[in-house]
Amino acid sequence: MRHPTEADELRYSDLQNLPCLDIATLAAAIRQREVSPVQATRAQLDRIAALDGRLRSYAHLTADAAMAQAEAAQAEIAAGRYRGPLHGVPLAVKDLCATAGIPTAAGMALHEHRVPTEDATVVKRLKDAGAVLLGKLQMTEGAYADHHPSVTPPVNPWNAAHWPGMSSSGPGVAVAAGLCHGALGSDTGGSIRFPCAANGLTGLKPTWGRVSRHGVFELAASLDHVGPMARSAVDAGLLFAAIAGRDANDPTTAADPVPDCAAATGQGAQGLCIGFDPAWNGDGVDAVTRAMLAGAVEAFRSLGVRTVELRVPDMAQAVADWFPLCAVEAAVAHEATYPAHRDAYGAVLASVLEAGHAVHGIELQRIRLRRMALRGRVDALFDSVDLLLAPVQPFAAPTVAEMQALGEQPGRVSALLRYTCPFDMTGHPTLTLPGGFTPGGLPLGFQLVAARMDEATLLRAGAAFQRITGWHRRRPLD
Repeated sequence: MRHPTEADELRYSDLQNLPCLDIATLAAAIRQREVSPVQATRAQLDRIAALDGRLRSYAHLTADAAMAQAEAAQAEIAAGRYRGPLHGVPLAVKDLCATAGIPTAAGMALHEHRVPTEDATVVKRLKDAGAVLLGKLQMTEGAYADHHPSVTPPVNPWNAAHWPGMSSSGPGVAVAAGLCHGALGSDTGGSIRFPCAANGLTGLKPTWGRVSRHGVFELAASLDHVGPMARSAVDAGLLFAAIAGRDANDPTTAADPVPDCAAATGQGAQGLCIGFDPAWNGDGVDAVTRAMLAGAVEAFRSLGVRTVELRVPDMAQAVADWFPLCAVEAAVAHEATYPAHRDAYGAVLASVLEAGHAVHGIELQRIRLRRMALRGRVDALFDSVDLLLAPVQPFAAPTVAEMQALGEQPGRVSALLRYTCPFDMTGHPTLTLPGGFTPGGLPLGFQLVAARMDEATLLRAGAAFQRITGWHRRRPLD
């Protein structure tokens, strides 16, 4: 085994910008000693210094700690103690994942100086895999819909006038712009899927209970999902494999074995069956998004996938129910600080908490009953198909101004959530994939949905799709 040379550095610089490599490529280079963890981490920190003053994706950059971790990883690898494909790879996590000795504010001014004494389980598992933690990524206040007034929101690296997604806005921007090789985000109503679609990324929302929430700041306990945001389905699988699995500190985690993600992403998609609902996928959806979905269907057919039309359950009620359910659960999550510290909250999150306090117990039970019924109906879809294909959102690449005005237009917020929050309500896993670009050069994304605990089929199909398409390989700022 040899150490990297200047020639190796030049080769990787010439072939691809090192910070923009996908995890799988960088991991192979690190394992073969063509690139060292120290070189990879220094390259990331240099790029962050050059770009993040404008993009504002990081809430807390931990440069010194990252270099120390990179040096430790480099020494371990040199001694033959290679831990696996995340060893020495620079990553970052959304700022709701607790990090020992590092502030974890969850986008809230109230928690600006909160410093946990232990890592969240997902952070610990990344560290156990040998990953280098670059820092904490910016997010909306409390992981809801809007950034706190004291926070300058991250900027979409494809076009500053356009929405970077929510609430995992920092992870979406950082991974897309080459400011980390992958990240962890969270999804309660669409917050992995929206920023992945907006920034041209691949994002896995695992089955609820598949990934521990211990040490992750809570928005709505029964809706929150933690998952990877990456540049490919292969990378998402590598991150998922590291963080998934039962955790004694989170009794809601499932005991099901974690699938062999490497095997899944290498299988190809032939023989799978993907269903889609033409009416649900088309009603109220703009022409650019409909064309992108049609292209995705054709691409899957070319891979030997059978596609069938089906009818999804009524999702409108699920969207309507998501709002009061999320509000009630958020009110419980914040009961120690709201309303006691009302002045420290932004208007949007405060209004949600107020709404949660106003929900009647009888109505909450009705919501729970409808939710259980919806879960069963969605489960039944997978008796006849392996995957469901759907948009992430009905309108492509909205501007920041359009999103700021969304609440002033009746029905538009519900329209935004119509394809995302139902699968937080049911807990089914989803995979967001880049599917094209608007005429103005902004990314488009769609999602696949699978049966609960079947992330392997999502990753299998996603990797196959990405082997014949190049959407996920395009980078902003190139």
